[in-house]
Amino acid sequence: MIIKPKVRGFVCVTAHPTGCAAHIQQQIDYVKARGPIKNGPKKVLVIGASTGFGLSSRITAAFGSGAATLGIFYERPSEDGRPATPGWYNTIAATRAAQAAGLYAGNINGDAFSDEIKQQALAMIARDMGQVDLVVYSLASPRRTHPKTGVVHKSVLKPLDSVYTNKTVDTDKGIVSEVTIEPANETEAADTVAVMGGEDWEMWMQALADAKLLAPGATAISYSYIGPVHTWPIYKDGTIGRAKVDLERAARSIDAMLKAHGGGRAFISVNKALVTQASSAIPVVPLYISILYKVMKAKGSHEGCIEQIHRLFSTQLYNGHSPKFDSEGRARVDDWEMQPDIQDAISAIWPQVTTENLAELTDIDGYRTEFLRMFGFGLPGVDYDAEVEPHQPMP
Repeated sequence: MIIKPKVRGFVCVTAHPTGCAAHIQQQIDYVKARGPIKNGPKKVLVIGASTGFGLSSRITAAFGSGAATLGIFYERPSEDGRPATPGWYNTIAATRAAQAAGLYAGNINGDAFSDEIKQQALAMIARDMGQVDLVVYSLASPRRTHPKTGVVHKSVLKPLDSVYTNKTVDTDKGIVSEVTIEPANETEAADTVAVMGGEDWEMWMQALADAKLLAPGATAISYSYIGPVHTWPIYKDGTIGRAKVDLERAARSIDAMLKAHGGGRAFISVNKALVTQASSAIPVVPLYISILYKVMKAKGSHEGCIEQIHRLFSTQLYNGHSPKFDSEGRARVDDWEMQPDIQDAISAIWPQVTTENLAELTDIDGYRTEFLRMFGFGLPGVDYDAEVEPHQPMP
C-alpha cells in the first residue's frame, strides 16, 4: 500500500508506519545524544503514551534513564484499505526500540477512563514491574464515559460568560479569518471538567496506592498550558482552563497523598505551546503557534515535544535538580515561550497577519511540517512512493 497524507480540517486521516518509526528514532537519538539522566525514573507508567508529551515522556524515561515503561493508550489498528492511527505505529516503533535495548516496554490499548483498563494495568505492574516510581498522566480525549455512573461526558472548546471573536487560521488552506465562538453553558463546562479535569488522574493514583504499587518517593506529574493573553478567552479563561484548574486541584490532593505515603510528590508542569493533535483542534491557537515558532526559531530558543520533556526531566525532575515552582506550585517549562521579548514580538505581529502575508509573518510552513510529522509524513530518508505494509501487530 502506498500511503499519502490526507488532511481533513485539523486531522490527517492517514499515517505512515515507516515515517512514524523514523520520527520515533529521531526522538530516541535526541535523548541518547544528551547522555544518561542521573537518578532518573526506573519504572514508569504513562497514561496517554502514544503521542505528544506522553510519548516523549516515555521515550525520555526509557532512553534517558533506562526505565521500564508501561504505556496506556487508545489507538486504532489498521483495517482493510486503511492504515492504523499514528499512535499505533508510534507505540510499535518505541516498543521495538526499547526491547532491542533490553528494556521492558508493556502496552495496554483501551479506554484509560474505564475501571477495566485500570485493573489490567495494576495486574501488569504487579506482575512485571513490582512498583512504579513515576506516573505520567497525559490524556487528551474529547469524551469520557464515567466508570461509576456510565454517563458519557463530551468536552467543548468554548469561552465562558461571553462571545469570543479573534483571528484564526486554516492551516491546510492558509486562510486567515475571524472566528466567533458562543460561550459554553454550565452543562458544557461541567462536562469538559469531567473529561479533562483531575478526577480520573485521582482515580488512577488511588488505585495504584490501594494496590501498593507506588514506590516510596514516587512522582506523579500531569501536563498543562497557560499561554498568552491572545489565547486566554478560549483557553485559560475558557472551558479548558476550568478543567485545568480542576487538574491543579487534583495535583494538590495527590501530592498530599504521596507525601503521607513515602514522601512522594505530585504536580503540574506547564509546558510550551506545540503542534499536537490536541492543540490543532483549538481555534486561534494554531495561528498563535505559527507566530510563536517564527519568533522563537529566530531567537534560537524553539523546542519540540522531545526537547521540552527532556529539559523537564533533566533540569527539574532528576539529575540532582528539584522543580522550580511558581506561586501556584506548578513547574514551568513554558518559561522560554513566556519571556517578555518573545511575547512582545508576537503581540506586534498578531494584528498585522493576513492571508496574503501569512507566510512572511509566521512560520506556517514550520507548523505544517510539524503537523504532518505527527502522522509520519515528511521525514528524511523515507520513500513515500514505495509500497509499505500498513498491517503491523503490536509487539
